[in-house]
Amino acid sequence: MPLDALTFVASFAIAVLLYPIAIDRLRRMNAGQVIQTELPESHQKKAGTPTGGGIIFAALGIVGGLIAALNGHAGALPAVSGLVAGGIIGLADDQRKLRVGSLGIPARLKLPIQFLFAIPVAAIALSQGGAHQYLLPSSPWVLFPLTVVAIVATANAVNITDGMDGLAGGLSAIGLVAMVLLLPRAPAGEKAVAMTLAGALVAFLVYNRYPARVFMGDTGALAIGYALAAMAVQQGLLIVLPVLALVFLLETLSVIIQVAYFKVSGGRRVFKMAPIHYTFHHEGWSENRIALSFWGAGLVSALAAAGVARLIT
Repeated sequence: MPLDALTFVASFAIAVLLYPIAIDRLRRMNAGQVIQTELPESHQKKAGTPTGGGIIFAALGIVGGLIAALNGHAGALPAVSGLVAGGIIGLADDQRKLRVGSLGIPARLKLPIQFLFAIPVAAIALSQGGAHQYLLPSSPWVLFPLTVVAIVATANAVNITDGMDGLAGGLSAIGLVAMVLLLPRAPAGEKAVAMTLAGALVAFLVYNRYPARVFMGDTGALAIGYALAAMAVQQGLLIVLPVLALVFLLETLSVIIQVAYFKVSGGRRVFKMAPIHYTFHHEGWSENRIALSFWGAGLVSALAAAGVARLIT
């Protein structure tokens, strides 16, 4: 069996065994999801479902990267640093939601913290092969801030998409596999992190598919976003990231459009609800149908990204 496939299978098997233990532990800790009051009634019944399950796949991704590094495989550090940075912020945010019953760390603090934590991740990714970016200026005065913004934007895009059972987890697994198997410049260490993370994410989906027994929380969503962006930067293919993560991008744009139009129009809306997956839900689509449809779109965008990457490299 090829090493990438073996890594995926081993990570999947370990995570499948760990998740029942983690879910039971999260229940004992009363780590139940807080559901926003404006979400549909079908989501209100999910209140109390254990959250923070992303800590398992993020931790396995970190371990996979460390094992790769110890075995002399270069390229794991950017993705590992992304998992650590995003995971720390997400874990703090999840804990605050559970402790004080709010929406987590206030946005006025959370965004600056995200930018602060993105700085070392960007520096590592740029120093580990990302100093040359295809179709982007080579000046560090342009490239460094662009990288920081891309990391924060990707993390928040994954977080915004994480609103339905299986949705963000499936899209993330597709994106990670495409990042290292379809894009042409992934080093061995990056592949180890991505395939470990993807295998654990598929195991997570066993318990996160509708009706979910556990949610990834900000711990998982922010860790994935930081790592995914760091991988693209390391390969010199930051320009391809919006294509690879197109569904995440469209979900984010739907929120931006909705909020902007609501403000300028005095309360009118473009979509029934944003992010846009909730609009499909209001139209009568089941969560399974939405997840499968969005996964299909994510696969198409991943294939498109592979084509673009090969064209520009």
